Amino acid sequence: MSLAQHIKPISYLKANAAQVLDQLALDRTPLVITQNGEAKAVIQDVASFEETQETMALLKILALGNREIEEGRTTPLADTVARLRANLVKD
Repeated sequence: MSLAQHIKPISYLKANAAQVLDQLALDRTPLVITQNGEAKAVIQDVASFEETQETMALLKILALGNREIEEGRTTPLADTVARLRANLVKD
């Protein structure tokens, strides 16, 4: 499908909401909604949205980890393993 098929005016959404939702669930491609010829919103199915949120959370974790490495805020693996083992013994 071409990108043009995934851009619709808000009037199309209003007139075909049920069909749009079915299509979103089927092909999982976001739909750009325009108002007065200008892109105003993007809609997508819930499963795709959840996957996007999970991906963004993982990317944020990676970015934070990289920042800690750059700032030298790291712990040697052996120290971390020893701390974890000590906590297991306590429990």
